[in-house]
Amino acid sequence: MNSDINRGSEEIIKEETELDDSAAETETIDENAADSYKEDAGLYEDENIETMDTAVTEKYDASQIQVLEGLEAVRKRPGMYIGSTGPRGLHHLVYEIVDNSIDEALAGFCTHIEVEILPGDVIGVRDNGRGIPVGINEKTGLPSVTVVLTVLHAGGKFGGSGYKVSGGLHGVGSSVVNALSEWMEVEVSQDGHVYAQRFERGNAVTELTVTGDTDSTGTYIKFKPDPEIFQETTVYDFETLERRLRESAFLNAGLAITLTDSRDSDNVVSKIYCYEGGLSSFVEFLNTARALTPLHEKPIHFSAVRKDREAEIAMMYNDSYNELILSYANNVNTADGGTHETGFKTALTRVFNDYGRKYGILKDNDKNLTGDDVREGLTAIISVKLTEAQFEGQTKGKLGNTDITQLVSSTVYEKLMTYFEENPSVAKAIFSKALDASRAREAARKARDLARRKSALESNSLPGKLADCTEKSSEFTELFIVEGDSAGGSAKDGRDRQYQAILPLWGKMLNVEKARLDKVIDNEKLAPVITALGTGVDEEFDMSKLRYDKVVIMADADVDGAHIRTLLLTFFFRYMRPLIDEGHIYIAQPPLFKVSKGKKSFYAFSDEERDEQIASLGGSCDVQRYKGLGEMDPIQLWETTMDPKTRTMLRVTLDDAMEADETFSILMGDKVEPRREFIQKNAKYVQNLDI
Repeated sequence: MNSDINRGSEEIIKEETELDDSAAETETIDENAADSYKEDAGLYEDENIETMDTAVTEKYDASQIQVLEGLEAVRKRPGMYIGSTGPRGLHHLVYEIVDNSIDEALAGFCTHIEVEILPGDVIGVRDNGRGIPVGINEKTGLPSVTVVLTVLHAGGKFGGSGYKVSGGLHGVGSSVVNALSEWMEVEVSQDGHVYAQRFERGNAVTELTVTGDTDSTGTYIKFKPDPEIFQETTVYDFETLERRLRESAFLNAGLAITLTDSRDSDNVVSKIYCYEGGLSSFVEFLNTARALTPLHEKPIHFSAVRKDREAEIAMMYNDSYNELILSYANNVNTADGGTHETGFKTALTRVFNDYGRKYGILKDNDKNLTGDDVREGLTAIISVKLTEAQFEGQTKGKLGNTDITQLVSSTVYEKLMTYFEENPSVAKAIFSKALDASRAREAARKARDLARRKSALESNSLPGKLADCTEKSSEFTELFIVEGDSAGGSAKDGRDRQYQAILPLWGKMLNVEKARLDKVIDNEKLAPVITALGTGVDEEFDMSKLRYDKVVIMADADVDGAHIRTLLLTFFFRYMRPLIDEGHIYIAQPPLFKVSKGKKSFYAFSDEERDEQIASLGGSCDVQRYKGLGEMDPIQLWETTMDPKTRTMLRVTLDDAMEADETFSILMGDKVEPRREFIQKNAKYVQNLDI
């Protein structure tokens, strides 16, 4: 999840307060540190800000109203259309163009899509579909392909017979990519001719012309992301694109998608993805990738069509304690779920309880199984296709069509009930797991109730080792979860007591990947974390009760420290995931070295930085290597790792939930070989660990 574990599963960003050479020089703690902290946190108003606001609002009349024409609005506010201008938005450009080709496949006219990363990180996408129409558009007087690439909300997906179903219903995909590209070139093979046109930053710089003859049909779009927009990076990651394109191939059985990286002419990489098994192959792939053991031999697969609606589901149970449900609408990943996912979950729970009652698995006095019980160890893919799909926002994270709920629900209920009746041995194995989950859930409930009663009898319900802060508002407070009592002592003495709380943990805590909730709640290492944060866990999690705005994992820069970070991150991901989703989890970055010469001292956070500091001081320096946080005195720990003015921290964020789930399953699961392969593959990303 962080850089010590997997660069691809989560993006890691630096806190605004970077640690530079001047800030890193050794000096005593300012007596007004608390006031400085308040200023950094925004507790004190800045007079300059107030004056600036007044100046801005003095004049507000018709001259202040701006009208953005054409694609100018896209370049002015790109985040509104692609989510961000970081790596996520950069890769989203490719997805928008590929999705248009996939729409051709859904319409039955495309069988092969080729994506290539060319030198200079130029992207080329070719399909063998019908080709974007080149005839003159009656409304604009321009060729239709020009309109599609330069006008927002223009395309063949707003009615008529162009597309029955489509993921790109907003009609802004291609034109947005064009607007955010330094240049784009399009070639359309159609009616025996090849038509070509070039654009720069969204504007056509050539006319659409015939450049040759051909017997084939299709569209080829080539573009270079604009560095003026994507200032962070314009370099594409092969594995990021691979995950998305492989997923698209699974969702469209029989469609071939080729990904080629030709940036290095001496090492061209090309992979083709084509899965005749479709969703069933997808489920098997996910279980294999997560190193999980299935409870039954083949995935359970069923589908249904009702007028212009289609639902397809593949599901398979495994030996883990976690669920993974991925839902799609018109091939668009609905990461936030929606009506189709709601229909699936509701019907699944109903099937288990009705089948259990009918065949005596659940007795008269037994409580019904809950949704969590029946989804434990489930990997499922839900894919629906429909006309006029209603997505929430351009990023299409959630499906809103209410009528799809009934189709998915009835399909799951009828066909899964029939499957269980025809496969009683499979049903028995799955029910056994669900019943175990139910018993564990009841044990966890009793453990929570006992903990509440115990807390009510105690004068102070917070963990005994917690050194809390005096500030009661959670808005600006921080909790440092520190490895070891020695480091915890230094952190307590060096902290800003008003805003920073310290919770020392000794030894390694429970690996929650191999345990159910009842074991988690009873664990002596994790219970203090749960109590200190105040939110509860799992289904009882309540973000409004969070006691600290920042939860900082502060462990040694060695293998043991990396293991502790991984264990804590696994716990947060499985049982307190909203903390990650909303950006509350951080990883402290203590220095590895102290470089001194005479009266000058600097801290270094890598071998390279150490060498640079030594060189800047003229060589022959005293170098202290910190083996652990416990070797640092309170002042050193404050000024290097805890002071908001000088510290560097990593915020843990979640870009790809499926990839993160896979990573935790591999790293913390039972199987050794997948973990060994993962470590060998990603060892190049691990730096500065004292191994």
